[in-house]
Amino acid sequence: MFATVDDLTRRRIPRTDVLLDDPRLAAAQLRLGRPLVKAAVARAQQRARAAEITPEQVADAAVAELPPLAATFTPVINATGVVVHTNLGRAPLSAAAVQALAAAAGNCDLEFDLAEGVRGRRGRGALAALRAAVPLAQAVGVVNNNAAALVLAATVLGAGREIVISRGELIEIGDRFRLPDLLTSTGALLREVGTTNRTTIADYQAAVGDRTGFVLKVHPSNYRIEGFTASAAVSELATLGVPLVHDIGSGLLAPHPLLPAEPDAATSLRDGANLVTASGDKLLGGPQAGLLFGDEDLVVRLLRHPLARALRVDKLTLAALEATLTGPPPPVARALAADPADLVQRSQRTVATLAAHGVAASVVAAEGAVGGGGAPGVTLPGAAIALPEALAEPLRYGAGVRRGTVPAVVGRVERARLLLDLRSVHPDDDERLVAAVLSASPRPIPSPDS
Repeated sequence: MFATVDDLTRRRIPRTDVLLDDPRLAAAQLRLGRPLVKAAVARAQQRARAAEITPEQVADAAVAELPPLAATFTPVINATGVVVHTNLGRAPLSAAAVQALAAAAGNCDLEFDLAEGVRGRRGRGALAALRAAVPLAQAVGVVNNNAAALVLAATVLGAGREIVISRGELIEIGDRFRLPDLLTSTGALLREVGTTNRTTIADYQAAVGDRTGFVLKVHPSNYRIEGFTASAAVSELATLGVPLVHDIGSGLLAPHPLLPAEPDAATSLRDGANLVTASGDKLLGGPQAGLLFGDEDLVVRLLRHPLARALRVDKLTLAALEATLTGPPPPVARALAADPADLVQRSQRTVATLAAHGVAASVVAAEGAVGGGGAPGVTLPGAAIALPEALAEPLRYGAGVRRGTVPAVVGRVERARLLLDLRSVHPDDDERLVAAVLSASPRPIPSPDS
């Protein structure tokens, strides 16, 4: 049976208006808004009616019920070792990009020339930064994600015409997103060539004709085909006499020494691609955006199409993108280049700090991943902190996380252990990681190796 309170106790439960006048809850209304504060008050009052707390504890309970933010997003430390984790928001922004977001959050010179006092070009700083990052591009553009970039290209170049594409590149990525469905939704027709594992330049040559809108080459993204395989290079496809669109996916703008097999915009344009599309929130390390690089007449044609207005990005994206390109290396770049020896030392320091607080942990070898559809199959050697698997849930959604006093921490579980891989954790977050583990840990806690 559920506990209840008598009528006298019920009448002692403070009224909503009285509680909202509490200085702490009044201040919270300015920060969170009245509806969220009233909801917290109602939950506390209900706890009193259920005899979980006394009427005198309702105000304190209401304060404890307040959410940390007006939005439902919860800050997370990504300790999975997956550098670009789609489920955790992909690329974490750099401090410079966050500052740029704050500067653009209010009124700003988005489409205004302050020197001349007249209307200016939208996003001029971000576009200039893109051109500087990929000098071989005659023109550049930004839309709201890479799928939008492909939709725009298919609409402008392929509607009512054929898009020639290898059967081995008709990809499906997360959440049942299938490239063929996206392309045909524009009214384009797919002309599939080759086979799943082998497509040669001769296959494309046989398919290209008067009905061809463009040839599309797609980076396989999150899978690899090995063994008896063949594919046509960009330099070969550029000789076909029709527009060549190359979807490089993960947003690498120039060759990366650690990812030699990953396509990049500069190399693709050098090899003859007319249009390159990419994501901004993966290997580039910026906000969600679809990036366009290529021939000036082609890019201008795309951006002047009416659909481009529906796909354009806002001032916050433009600000963060520009700062990502012009500022210091973003967290993704730092994580990819992290020295395994440094990761071991950071892990050892963290374990020693936890031990000083009565929490037993150990350092183990670990292999991270690029993630976000980038460099499938490439492993990133490093180190991780091993904790008992039982800590996984409280680290994700324990009382401290719900109160907003510590960030959520997401690791990965392997062989009945929770591994916190520091490759995907910024060094500045090491202390916050420790605080989160201490908040989630009953002490003393047995070692995961015991």
